[in-house]
Amino acid sequence: MVDPHDARAVASWRKLERERLIAARLALPADYRAAQAHAIARELDRLIPARADTVVSVYWPIRGEPDLRPWMQTAFERAIRIALPVTVALRQPLQFREWWPGASMARGLWNIPHPADGAELMPTVILAPVVGYDRANYRLGYGGGFFDRTLAKLAPRPQAIGVGYPEAAIESIFPQPYDIPMHSIVTGATFVTGPG
Repeated sequence: MVDPHDARAVASWRKLERERLIAARLALPADYRAAQAHAIARELDRLIPARADTVVSVYWPIRGEPDLRPWMQTAFERAIRIALPVTVALRQPLQFREWWPGASMARGLWNIPHPADGAELMPTVILAPVVGYDRANYRLGYGGGFFDRTLAKLAPRPQAIGVGYPEAAIESIFPQPYDIPMHSIVTGATFVTGPG
């Protein structure tokens, strides 16, 4: 058992749970991951309006995350503006730069690609990859706190959608005061709305 009021115990548990969930995600067959990503894309089409003022921050997939790059292309063709998050420094909120097909890319922290020279945008929707998620729509990420810091800072707060596989569901992430729940979680098999 983990005492949710003991921040050190929660941090230790989360570290082990991240390792377990990432290993399980990487073990999923590639064709299964592709099918789930396709199903996630269909649900995103339903959830995200194609309006002139819609700006969606997507993410560049790493470590077996659902690959939404094909969806980025089709969303762009539907006149949705796309941004990618940029990690400026550790323990700092994310910035968001505009992406388009053929955009020049650079590599940031952890070698993750982002637009090299796109305009800085304020997203109306943020897609956040999940390592794990619980029934209250709290997201277990990689532990850097980038998305939580960013969501806490943005006003008005954008719609936050967690994206992952059904296998990432856990009973609780033992939320701490700095954790911010997603508005919804999309997995390709389930769609969960919650208090976020």
